[in-house]
Amino acid sequence: MMTALTKEWLEQRRTHRLLIVCLILLLFGLLSPLLAKFTPEIIKMVPGGEQISQVIPPPTIADAVVQYLKNLTQFGLLLAVLMGMGMVSQEKDKGTAAMMLAKPLGRTAFILAKAAAMGASFLIGTALAAAAGYYYTLLLFEALPAGGWLALNGLLLIYFSVYAALTLLASTLNRSVLGSGVTAVGFVILLALIEMIPAAGKLLTGGLLGWAGNLALGSAEAPAWGALWVCLGLIAAALTASVLVFRRQEI
Repeated sequence: MMTALTKEWLEQRRTHRLLIVCLILLLFGLLSPLLAKFTPEIIKMVPGGEQISQVIPPPTIADAVVQYLKNLTQFGLLLAVLMGMGMVSQEKDKGTAAMMLAKPLGRTAFILAKAAAMGASFLIGTALAAAAGYYYTLLLFEALPAGGWLALNGLLLIYFSVYAALTLLASTLNRSVLGSGVTAVGFVILLALIEMIPAAGKLLTGGLLGWAGNLALGSAEAPAWGALWVCLGLIAAALTASVLVFRRQEI
């Protein structure tokens, strides 16, 4: 497992996946408080925007948190799909998976090492975004509760992990990167459709993100433990399915 993990971590660096994840999450961690603060000023520059800006309430720290969640969830989801869709399918297509498994390397370790390496990349990227977002929110608004901000980013990491695990499953199911991408997008759409049902949305990523925002602002809203456990279960189910499918595949 450690040998496989070392190989995957080296690949994360040499293929620039780690760099891309860190740069994009860091960028939007920096930009989110700035966008929240200066959106009214930007609207004023648009022809006719002076009247519109007058009806927009002054930006608050809640706007910075909402903007942070909005940007990181959108681009984090996109990164999870793009960075993960070729992790297994590309190795099967090029024949490197067969070479690795002949070492010998267990198929479970093969899959779990990929999941751990991708998770480590998102962990570092989320940490950078959290530091940048907190600093600029402090400069432009006021200090957020440190514990709540850490909890928000921890829940964000679980959100990223849901889509990363589903993308890894899609990559395991397919032999081509294109097929993996189509399947991963299908999983994302399916999850979005399920979350449109109000009761289901509260137990999936929507409930998780709502709780994250409340924690960051120090709100006393009821915790969404159900959403947390369902999301963790979804991650575990996707990884287990990836392992079981990969064990039965001809490489």
